Amino acid sequence: MPAWSLIVWLAIGAVAGLVARGIIGGRPPFGMAGDIVLGIAGAVVGGFLLALTGLGGTVGGLIGTMVAALLGALLLIWLSNFIKVRSR
Repeated sequence: MPAWSLIVWLAIGAVAGLVARGIIGGRPPFGMAGDIVLGIAGAVVGGFLLALTGLGGTVGGLIGTMVAALLGALLLIWLSNFIKVRSR
């Protein structure tokens, strides 16, 4: 994987984390840096889930990557909020 591809992937994940926090709302339990990390991890999760459903190869390009990253980030940020609230 070329270095520029990795940088773009990390940037998309970071933006997806911030957008997902804006959609979910509330105070981030791990701060803005946590949302960025969850967004990057969410990009991985979103891509993996699309590949599991068989849509990984058909939903390509930058838009497909952004949607997958956003969906994965939404899932992970929602889960982090759920776990944080349950642990109180």
